[in-house]
Amino acid sequence: MNAALAKALLREARPKQWAKNLLVFAAPGAAGVLNNLSHLWPAIVAFIAFCMVSSGTYYWNDILDYHSDRVHPTKCRRPIASGAVPMPLARVVGTVLLVGGIGFSAVARWQTMIVVATYVVITSLYSKVFKHIAVVDLVAVAAGFVVRAIGGAVATNVPMSTWFLLTTSFGSMFIVTGKRYAELRDLGNGAGTRATLGEYTTDYLRTVLSISCGAALVSYCMWAFNTKEMAGTNWPFYELSIVPMAMALLRYLLVLEQGHGAAPEEIFIADRTLQVLGVLWLVVFGLGVYV
Repeated sequence: MNAALAKALLREARPKQWAKNLLVFAAPGAAGVLNNLSHLWPAIVAFIAFCMVSSGTYYWNDILDYHSDRVHPTKCRRPIASGAVPMPLARVVGTVLLVGGIGFSAVARWQTMIVVATYVVITSLYSKVFKHIAVVDLVAVAAGFVVRAIGGAVATNVPMSTWFLLTTSFGSMFIVTGKRYAELRDLGNGAGTRATLGEYTTDYLRTVLSISCGAALVSYCMWAFNTKEMAGTNWPFYELSIVPMAMALLRYLLVLEQGHGAAPEEIFIADRTLQVLGVLWLVVFGLGVYV
């Protein structure tokens, strides 16, 4: 295998997207068990497994989207669409990543394998069916984020509160809708690019953004208060963590309105304000968990 092909294979796996799989650490992190090796190592296993299967689904998504990606202004440069990765090889690598990821997840707990397999089913159905149905496509992508969070909880055998699941669900919908909003703004009606863009309007997506942002913030507030009550602490760190969370949501809305957001992961990498707010939230919430 030459260096150019190896580089193309790695790029097709989209390692930048692996940051999304850090959600597996959310539930055990909130439960305060990640300082225990018996909980940390299964979380790491789940993270690696989700990285494998998510890369596998990216391979298969791009295989199925080959013709539409070739006419997309930016996606045409993807390794499969550009021909840098031959189609037969892409099919083999994508399948190995999917099967290997599901099998590897069982190292943590056998139940984790069920969650990871569910993620593969959802993303596979998205690539074949759901992405062609407006609204359903948003929910399907958001569900992938929620399943990641559930996977971390299952792998480490920690409980999840209803408010945690609601926060993750609405927060995911907020990010996914923001991405669609930015794509629609940048590509017009999306003809020949993404199947459902022509069915959305910017006003509709703005409404969904407002609803999901508000619901995520309310759910997070309830989760913070509920977590403090369960922890039985008098320190106000859980309540204070609401401030950077709210500011981060509003900051992301501002970034969307400024003309960005088609690639959320690039925003989080480049936007210093979001990074500072993220670190601030992590510190304040961490103090609530471990102090």
